[in-house]
Amino acid sequence: MAAEVNLSDLLNKPVATLARLATNRRLLLHRRDAEDLVLTTAERAAQDTAVVRDTTRLFREMMRRDPAVMTLAVQVLPSVFPWVRHLPDDEKHEFAAEWLDTLTAATELDNNAAVEVLVAEWRSTAEIYADPELYAILTRKHDTIENGERVLPPEVPE
Repeated sequence: MAAEVNLSDLLNKPVATLARLATNRRLLLHRRDAEDLVLTTAERAAQDTAVVRDTTRLFREMMRRDPAVMTLAVQVLPSVFPWVRHLPDDEKHEFAAEWLDTLTAATELDNNAAVEVLVAEWRSTAEIYADPELYAILTRKHDTIENGERVLPPEVPE
């Protein structure tokens, strides 16, 4: 659990404020005109990274050895990402595999931004599947060019 302090506490009483790291894994530093910051020790940050990296590797190895692990992962995904329910089954598998691949790569870089981008992209995909009108618009045939001539798609009923 993080102790919450104001940035001014760190600036005005740095020794006393940093001493709180002895009993808290991190300090949440509130700033008035900017995003809050989290302060921890380098060792604890390395431990957190190692836990994510090792857990990811373990899960990846389990999936490689036993396809039933992927099946189980797909079954529990909706409890972590409720919007996954709107994806077709094959896309649920694709999301799970891509999420794990991206998580693996992100842990090697010690930067999880790509994971959040991937989740946001898949969430948008699920949103399209959840809305029949939007799905119809985005999956209808578009104009094509054949032999230099513009070919219109078939009429879409309204």
